[in-house]
Amino acid sequence: MHKAAAFLCFLFAANLANAKPNVMLIVCDDLNTHVSTSGYQHINTPHLDRLAKESLIFTRAYCQYPVCGPSRASFLSGLYPESTGVLNNKIDIRETRPGTPSLPQFMKENGYWTGGVGKVFHTVRHEPGDLGWNEYHRFENDEFPFVTAERKKFEAKNGSIERGKTRRQWKEKLSSLFTQTRGQQSPGYGPSGLNDSQHRDGRNARKVVEWIDKKSYGDKPFFITVGIHKPHVPFIAPQKYFDLYPRRELQFELSPGNDWADIPKMAMVKRFSGFGFELGEENDPLRREYTQAYHACVSFVDAQIGLILDKLKEQKLWDDTIVIFTSDHGYHLGEHFMWGKVTLFEECARVPLVVRVPGVSKAGTRSGGLVETIDLFPTLAELCDLSAPSYLQGGSYAGLIREPSAAGKPSAYTVVSRGNQLGRSIRTRRWR
Repeated sequence: MHKAAAFLCFLFAANLANAKPNVMLIVCDDLNTHVSTSGYQHINTPHLDRLAKESLIFTRAYCQYPVCGPSRASFLSGLYPESTGVLNNKIDIRETRPGTPSLPQFMKENGYWTGGVGKVFHTVRHEPGDLGWNEYHRFENDEFPFVTAERKKFEAKNGSIERGKTRRQWKEKLSSLFTQTRGQQSPGYGPSGLNDSQHRDGRNARKVVEWIDKKSYGDKPFFITVGIHKPHVPFIAPQKYFDLYPRRELQFELSPGNDWADIPKMAMVKRFSGFGFELGEENDPLRREYTQAYHACVSFVDAQIGLILDKLKEQKLWDDTIVIFTSDHGYHLGEHFMWGKVTLFEECARVPLVVRVPGVSKAGTRSGGLVETIDLFPTLAELCDLSAPSYLQGGSYAGLIREPSAAGKPSAYTVVSRGNQLGRSIRTRRWR
């Protein structure tokens, strides 16, 4: 490992003229492996495809908890969920481990300008604030024209919904506008009637572009985290992305009717009923509706990421910036008759991971080595030539970036709660 670190540092010194590399970390919400970088061919993501051609693709990356809050608390602290104490979306790691710095705080303390947009930690309340961010924005979402109209009236009377108290009041108002603003039924999926820039992920990307244009980071290297909300429900995106996926042309594998005959019932989560499905029964028309909407959201995300990648190149930052693209966990789209997350199946535990390190990663290569999302923290510390905290439970995969054919970890560990019990999955190179 010391030789690998020395080699990486040598390359960076030569390539970046002794400057610290910038870091652009892009994290999607609820994105499974329905991306071409993970071998899925029925998706339209030209910008991610372009990134992949210049990057190393990890084909066996696993999250530590298949739910937003616990997963993010884990990989942003470099600790397993049992160590963070965050086992649901309500718990705040700043309360369970008040002295543990997050990845943004660590980077800021080591001389980086840190910027965050969108969903980085689970909620605004869980964000590290000034300790972690030089600048942070979490834009609220319209996603429907009638919501935009109501928001404008609300803000004219109460002020911006970007402020804490007003944000809470707006959320209460929003919930009264319709019952399923984030749900699994109409209007929880479908064309939004808005353009890209009116969606919060569109605003996220444009804020990052603005930072780069204005050089908000000054003379410091930057660490920017782009928290993409999609494809989290509601599966809402502009019409043009739905047009990419005619329902009749969608392809997916059917699960056998007796799929659950030899699977422990504790492995099940009954979110499928919220989507309108029955266990063991296929509903082809409804599955096509949801799959189309999910894929539309993925293509929408791809377009927003493209704005950021293009801006890095335009501003001559491409060869000075580490780019990492990943997700907090996977997502079921009918596999095993499951919908959503909160399972230990491969569909939920495995995540896409694309890494581009200028002068180090080999363009267009793949690594089948096992890695975990908690490895992100120590990996970035090593790549940026920083001393990682000794308590981190993840391990750096910088060596795999240098030599993609290496084996990686012997196993990857994922947990999920069922009441007051924890289900555990250990993924080895051969077994789960």
